[in-house]
Amino acid sequence: MSQIQCQVDSITPLAGAVYQVILTPAQPVSFYAGQYILVHMGENDKRPFSIANAAFDNHKIELHIGADENNAYATEVLERMRHDGSIAISGGHGEAYLQSNGQPIILIAGGTGFSYTWSILQQALKDHPHTPVSLYWGGKNTNDLYLYDELSKLADEHDQFNFIPVVEFAEDDWSGRTGWVHHAVVADYPSLSDVQVYIAGRFEMAKAARDDFSARALPQTQLFGDAYAFI
Repeated sequence: MSQIQCQVDSITPLAGAVYQVILTPAQPVSFYAGQYILVHMGENDKRPFSIANAAFDNHKIELHIGADENNAYATEVLERMRHDGSIAISGGHGEAYLQSNGQPIILIAGGTGFSYTWSILQQALKDHPHTPVSLYWGGKNTNDLYLYDELSKLADEHDQFNFIPVVEFAEDDWSGRTGWVHHAVVADYPSLSDVQVYIAGRFEMAKAARDDFSARALPQTQLFGDAYAFI
């Protein structure tokens, strides 16, 4: 797959060390909602980031990059973008993209894994307006859920969409769900046999979710996540 040069239009803080990056590619990037791009840092150094925008909006590429001081892998990418004002990418990559078959969709995100589910959510609301979609987004605290207000508004506007925020370390004034995000799904669904699940987050979470969801009768053919190509 050939590389595409992109102009870096903006790098905007979203929350803490999470940044929204907007790229304008020299030509539209062909991808499916839920795929990722590779940022080409060198001939043998290509780093994956989920595409946050929907596939119907491919004149740009939106990324949500978590780049704290302990994450040189992502921080170096942001530094290159800021310094050069452009970056080479390729995509879309990955097999965990939206493959709606009419079954209800459950999206599960941990932290900046949200960008993967954000792309799928926007595409699903446009292309499959009668398919129920539930998004479970987990963060260590409420500040990690940086699009909380926008998602709450979307849930008010779309009857088929349900937003379930989950906070691991809740503040005293938090009245929502707490704990691990995939445990909230297990609590809500005695059976997962007739749904599709799309998940993005840390490998440990994806592995634990796969085991727990299998016990809830979720067929492996209805579970999607880039992590499952490696674990």
